[in-house]
Parts: sequence; C-alpha cells; structure tokens
Amino acid sequence: MNIWNRTSLITGALAGITAAVLSMGANTQSSFAIVLYAASALPILIAGLGWGNAAAIVAIVVAGATAATLVSSYFALLILLVTLVPAGWLSHLANLARPAPELGGPDGALAWYPLSDILGHLAGLVTVGMIIVGYIVGYDSSVSDQMIDMVIEAVKAQEPLYNPDAAAIAQIKSMFTLALPLVQGAIWVLMLFAAYYLATRTVQMSGGSLRPREDIPSSLRMPRNAIFMFLAGLVLAFLGGAPAAIGALICGTFGAGFLLSGFASFHFRTRGKSWRLPVLWIAYLSVLVFTIPAVFFLLSGLTDTRRTIAVTPTGKN
Repeated sequence: MNIWNRTSLITGALAGITAAVLSMGANTQSSFAIVLYAASALPILIAGLGWGNAAAIVAIVVAGATAATLVSSYFALLILLVTLVPAGWLSHLANLARPAPELGGPDGALAWYPLSDILGHLAGLVTVGMIIVGYIVGYDSSVSDQMIDMVIEAVKAQEPLYNPDAAAIAQIKSMFTLALPLVQGAIWVLMLFAAYYLATRTVQMSGGSLRPREDIPSSLRMPRNAIFMFLAGLVLAFLGGAPAAIGALICGTFGAGFLLSGFASFHFRTRGKSWRLPVLWIAYLSVLVFTIPAVFFLLSGLTDTRRTIAVTPTGKN
C-alpha cells in the first residue's frame, strides 16, 4: 500500500467518525438537528472531493458502522440513506472527467461532469432516500395529523376561547399532509447543496481539489429532463394517498433544484449592475420572510435549463 492510498484510507476513516459524531449530536440537540444532520455530509464530501472515491467509501462505511455500534442499526440506515450515501455520490460525480475532444472540445483538455447534472442527481437521491425512509418508518397522513393536533392543543392552552370547527381542522390536515413532505424535501436539497458548496470551497482553498472552481451563477442550472420529473410530481400530488405524498416530495426536491438555479440565474443577470447588491438582499429577505416571492425564482429556474461543462487543460489536473 503506497502512501497516497494509506493517507486516503486514514482520511476517510477520520471523516467517517466525524460524520457519525455530528449525526449523533443532531439526535440529541433537537433545536439544531437539521443543521447538524446536514453538516454530517461535509466530512464525507471533503474526503471524496479531496482524496477520491476510496476515501469517500471508507468514510461512509466507518460512519455507518460507528452509528450502528453507538446508537442502533436503524439510526445508521437512516443517515446512510438521506445523508452519507448522497454525499459520497455527489463527490464521485464532481470528480468525474473525460477528454474534452470526446465532446467536441479542444485537444489536451478535460471536460468535467456538469454541475447541472450534479444538482439533478442530488434532487433524485433525496427523493429516493426519503421515500425509502418513509416506508421504513411507516409514514402516512396520521403523522402530519398528530402534528396539527399538537399545534391546536398548544394554541388552545394559550387561548381558551379558540375552538376551530371540525371542517376547518380537516382541511388544514389535508393541506399539511402534502406540505410536510414538500417542505422537508426542499429543505434537505438546499441544505445538502449548501454542504456541497462549502466542501468544494474548503478543498479548493487547501489546494487539493481535483475539480476546477466554477462560476456558479452561470453554470448552476437544472437539466432539461428534470422538468418532466417536476411535472410528474404535480400530477401525483392530485391523486391522493401515498402517491400524493410522493408527488409532493418530488415537487419539493426538484422544485428546490429549480429554485437554486433561479437564484443563480438572477445573480448572473444582475452581474455588473450598480444596484445589484441591495436588490439581491431584498430578493433573499423577501423569500425568507414572505415565501411567496420564491415562486418567481422557481419559474425562472424552470425557464432556464441547460448544461454547462467546465473544461480545463490536462496539465492542470
């Protein structure tokens, strides 16, 4: 075993232990749970982006084994499905490259796997992972119904005169049954992409990145075929029952991808404008506070789908 392979395996093992510790921390700190769960993807991504597939695989195996030993095999399976495996796969895709002439590019150059396809894979991975987790935990409408009942009881405790009628409660529960998987899927795609972005910047700053730094405002778009997945999710959402929940999840995961690409497009189109900074701040704050303006960026992402391929001279990699 040469030094590079040994270094990769040791790095992967340390990354796996770190990922497991972060996941277990999320299990105990409910207020920061989602942040810690997403942060557990960072060590896997950094190991894979900087040291290759071997380090990522070792990190995933070690993290899963550590979680299974210290918590439970059930917990280990859940974090593998929704965090660790997606992170490892993203790092693998990011390191893929082929000779540019095979794609009609210049001689003596490498063409890297498109960032748009990486984002599409992320949306698909989160969708599949959450469907499997939902099946394992037995997710159905009763889960969201219980959450609504808890909220209503809490409001009644504060306002004894509050007494909504049964029809209104039933309507709220029906809407929340679809809203819950939609929001969960969207948030998880956004969080994992944020982890991917931080990991790429960290590895690039250390000088160990295989993939070149990309101009995200011009290259971050969703692939065209993702539109059909989003439309399929919309159709399923009207069918009711489990298909509707899956459809809402698909709308959330792929919709988050289009939302990200819409923001990237907005950054690109406002580049060089004197009023750019305050407008960007207003745009982000309006989405965070009112949510509805996010529809504008979602539609912008849906109308601007393309694949931009980064090309670098072979000698630089």
